[in-house]
Amino acid sequence: MLAAWYDAQGPATDVLQVGELPDPRPGPGEVRVRVTVSGVNPGDTKKRRGWLGSSMPYPRVIPHSDAAGVVDAVGEGVDERRAGQRVWVYGAQSYRPFGTAAQYTVVPGHQAVPLPDHLSDELGASLGIPGITAHRTVLADGPVDGKLVLVHGVLGGVGSLAAGLARWAGATVLATVRRSADLDRVDPAVVSHAVALDQADPAAAIRAYAPRGVDRIIEVALSDNADLDNAIAAGNAVIAAYATRADRTEIPFWPLLFNNVTLRLLGSDDFPAEARRQATRDLTSAAAVGALTVDIGDRYPLEDIAKAHDRVDAGGRGRVLLTVPR
Repeated sequence: MLAAWYDAQGPATDVLQVGELPDPRPGPGEVRVRVTVSGVNPGDTKKRRGWLGSSMPYPRVIPHSDAAGVVDAVGEGVDERRAGQRVWVYGAQSYRPFGTAAQYTVVPGHQAVPLPDHLSDELGASLGIPGITAHRTVLADGPVDGKLVLVHGVLGGVGSLAAGLARWAGATVLATVRRSADLDRVDPAVVSHAVALDQADPAAAIRAYAPRGVDRIIEVALSDNADLDNAIAAGNAVIAAYATRADRTEIPFWPLLFNNVTLRLLGSDDFPAEARRQATRDLTSAAAVGALTVDIGDRYPLEDIAKAHDRVDAGGRGRVLLTVPR
């Protein structure tokens, strides 16, 4: 099979290789998926770079955890009728050496989730790390029906899915964007009120819409927004943070404490197994009724994986995908 891999950590153009590797075979309880689209996440590029001092977990790594494709072989104990089924894949390279940047990937059967026929491969390849993270930020602390949920970075991969899930689950969704120029990109069918963080007093603008504060805050930059979050949190609110810009992040501890705010920190590789499975069920259901959309940015052929990784590391708009040849 055609695949991309690295045998050492470092810059994308230095360590990523593309070539032929043996086709994998599914073991007991596993399925093999012929990959059509592989999703590129920041976590994938961080692992490749050795972020925060992480080392090579295996002698060789085929990167990427997310994909869409078709089951083409099954292992012992798996229903043979799964062969030919369209699926979306999550966790392929989570504590495993070989991910989805290849023509074939092998995963436990439950990590290849049936993808409704009317949904695109591009959306399917975007439901893994971003979708499951979004689900956990919104719903890890119980139902949000009737609650106010604020999503920071609503135009991002996790943020857009979190907003869609919160709306699907019955919440009123508020959101922030970095710049006033981005406000017209926010979907009014999902977000009831959006605020730009570059305005004079974003806390006052949010409080004008939510005078008693917001119940859930989905946080992409805790180090930047901790004071703002404190200013807008309702009593007993939850701040669900999946990213920060400073490794040692300061928070206004006593005001948050007196307001009985819960700070939940979320690492996608280590969510409980049942939480991931519930997320896959809800994500598929929400996507099937049109509640979830993803802003697709740049697409690259598998042979240009280094360019795709550099694009993710540089930031920018939209989900980055690899198209995989048959």
